[in-house]
Amino acid sequence: MPSSRVEPAFHASSPSPHFERVGESARFPGPRAEISRDRSLSWWRRILPVMQSHRWTFLGAIGFSFVSLIFQTVVPKILMNAINTITGGDEAAIQPIVISVLIIGVLAGVTSYLSRRFLFTTAYNVESDLRNLMYEHLTWLSFSFYDRVQSGQLISRANSDIRSVQMYFTFAPQIIVQASIGVVAFGFMLSINAALALVAMITMPILYIVGVKMRQVMFPISWIIQARLADVASIVDENVNGVRVVKSFAQEAAEVNRLADAAERVAWAYTKDADIRGQWAPWVQNLPQLGLALVLLSGGWLVIHGHTPVGTIVAFNAYLLMLQAPFMMMGQLVMMGQRARASAERIFEILDEQPEITERPGAVDLLDVRGAMEFNHVRFGYGDGPDILRDFHATVQPGESVAIVGRTGSGKSTVARLVARFYDVRDGAIRIDGHDVRDVTLPSLRATVGLVLDEPFLFSVSIRDNIAYGRADADLADIVAAARAANAHEFISELPQGYDTVVGERGYTLSGGQRQRIAIARTLLVNPPVLILDDATSAIDVHVEAEIHAALETLLEHRTTVVIAHRISTIALADRVILLEEGCVVAEGTHEELLTNVPLYNEVLAQTVEAD
Repeated sequence: MPSSRVEPAFHASSPSPHFERVGESARFPGPRAEISRDRSLSWWRRILPVMQSHRWTFLGAIGFSFVSLIFQTVVPKILMNAINTITGGDEAAIQPIVISVLIIGVLAGVTSYLSRRFLFTTAYNVESDLRNLMYEHLTWLSFSFYDRVQSGQLISRANSDIRSVQMYFTFAPQIIVQASIGVVAFGFMLSINAALALVAMITMPILYIVGVKMRQVMFPISWIIQARLADVASIVDENVNGVRVVKSFAQEAAEVNRLADAAERVAWAYTKDADIRGQWAPWVQNLPQLGLALVLLSGGWLVIHGHTPVGTIVAFNAYLLMLQAPFMMMGQLVMMGQRARASAERIFEILDEQPEITERPGAVDLLDVRGAMEFNHVRFGYGDGPDILRDFHATVQPGESVAIVGRTGSGKSTVARLVARFYDVRDGAIRIDGHDVRDVTLPSLRATVGLVLDEPFLFSVSIRDNIAYGRADADLADIVAAARAANAHEFISELPQGYDTVVGERGYTLSGGQRQRIAIARTLLVNPPVLILDDATSAIDVHVEAEIHAALETLLEHRTTVVIAHRISTIALADRVILLEEGCVVAEGTHEELLTNVPLYNEVLAQTVEAD
């Protein structure tokens, strides 16, 4: 039989009396700014603080873009002068004009490159900040939030929605600068021929009205597109994570149909979006062409009758093209703006969510923990549902091992979640060493309470990193000792890369019992004063379980332990048993006392034996 001896490096028999913050310190300094919390502001003004934190690169991008377009607006006037000079017979003036155009072209190209470089740097930094703000916020949200939100929705908002906002902030400044340059171009046009300039602008009021109407009809469909893309992401996420269930019930075709239905809804939304753009975009793109036609008609008449030189019409044509560029892109800008608005509001739905479990002002660290626990008439239910625990009252002495036994749905696992303060009680209180868990800091509470769940989650990293998850600085000797205590060392050693073996998604390359043993080792390595085993050996063979119990019997002598149990062999680890029925304590005592005196206890054990 493999040894379950705990090596000296582990020091498992002596839980640390002082709270020490564990894990890695964040190397990432974090975003420079957060979004505005004023919900009355427009979406772009709420994101503005994040943009302002990158204002120097952004201003550099805008500045270089403006300079580049200024150079471009000078060229038509130079060409006008060149044409007028040629028609006037002064050929000697052509050479300096050509040189000037070449120099201006080079300067425009350089400033355009710098503008795009700074603009994309700003946009991607804003995207990174928003993504980190969202992820950091998600880490602080309470379990109740994750109980009601699909992970696919969160993934969609953290990726495609943020990307939509980023794309808008990439292209909108360029179009806005081009529009401002249009004002400069219009100024040149006025200086050349005021009447022609006014003719060129006849269509602009109509264009403005069309743009406003297009924005109004684009927003609802933009929201629908983003929401339905999130639905597709949710279905894909569920199917990837639940692939074993899908295959075990031969429901591949049903899931394909489900995804096809969602994809069709997305396709309908995109088609509707294209239909709306098809109706409105031609107006936005072709109205400036009407202005050009009017200029050519009027200008041609003026040239024919000798009222203006040919160079003026050439210059006007070039300036009109500059005016058309931002207007031709207005349809795309409106579309991107409405999609960015819809995406931003979906992002704000997450960032505006407040965690239910927070530290109270003046919360203190749990120090010198002995492990005394008191459940003082606790009442609790999930969300708006009925009470799971009703007047749950019990005490656990320091260093005592207590098993909680009851029928399925009696609230056993709920007790574990409340001790670690994954949720707050509706009424009553839970105390550790006399401290209400709501009055202590969350890091110290969760460093004090080690929780091993019946469905352990493993990350797609090495076994060594999984065991050391709560103590990243642990050396290999400590990791091996924890694995030995959990009876995991033998099977880990037989793996191709041993402790460096990378487990698959959620640890599914290992058996259920192996995952549970690694989870036990992970918790033991942290060495908490209070240990809660939530049916933590349910997937382990009874012979292996006996070996783990042999190791745990020594380890549990020096810590308070709550064992949520179904198996009699697990219950035997406890000094005392608490029997739950419909959320209330109906009996407590030793295993032998309850067997002798409480018929309900025998009935519950009989049901669990049948289930096994």
